[in-house]
Amino acid sequence: MLKYPLNFGGYFYLSYFCSVLFNYYTMIDVKNVTFGYNKYCNVLQDFSLQFKKGGVYGLLGKNGTGKSTLLYLMMGLLRPKQGEVRVDGVLTSTRLPEVMQDMFIVPEEYDLPRISLKQYVKSLKPFYPNFSDELLERCLAGFDMPKEVNLGALSMGQKKKVYMCVALATNTSYLLMDEPTNGLDILSKSQFRKVVIESMTEDKTIIISTHQVHDVERMLDHVCIIEPNKVLLDAPLVEGDEPIDLEKLFIETLTKNKEG
Repeated sequence: MLKYPLNFGGYFYLSYFCSVLFNYYTMIDVKNVTFGYNKYCNVLQDFSLQFKKGGVYGLLGKNGTGKSTLLYLMMGLLRPKQGEVRVDGVLTSTRLPEVMQDMFIVPEEYDLPRISLKQYVKSLKPFYPNFSDELLERCLAGFDMPKEVNLGALSMGQKKKVYMCVALATNTSYLLMDEPTNGLDILSKSQFRKVVIESMTEDKTIIISTHQVHDVERMLDHVCIIEPNKVLLDAPLVEGDEPIDLEKLFIETLTKNKEG
């Protein structure tokens, strides 16, 4: 309890300090991370990158640059040899429930249990307190998928659509997606963009790692192009009169880096 009451100026500075502190910690902070799957070769080397809260990020890079590895490090599913990864100021390697319940990952490859969607959702709800049945129904409708389905009877493309709907419905602050449009047909890719955009709010952050740049370029707020030991580009996408050609931007960035 404060010994002396704050005057107006004191309240202003306290409010400002709390705001700065909140904005500092509400992010994913990858700091000086080194990681390798064996002791002879590192996928990431002294790598640093920040994702501030809010918006849709595109994470791009050549094959083998560690994009998927980076997502798993953010989730605390992998632990760095050196450095640290923090989400809202907390080390992800600790896998604290209060942090993990506000994050979700859609990996490139996964399998779903041979149970009904209703049963699957019931098993997830206790861990994700912000789970939204309404959002799930809206996302399923956006993909033209019924609510009553058996996950084991779905095709790979249908499983991907249902799983992404569940991921969005968890309503977590951070949603990581690894090659989400792989296996989707042209119509489903269009539906994917619409579903993601319509589910966004100011306090949500979605990070999409992909090689299919044309599938996501119109929905991104920010792009990060990486190599194993550095960030080549970390910038917001401001669309002017001409649509952003993400493939062209990617090639130009890599060429510029190669030329020194």
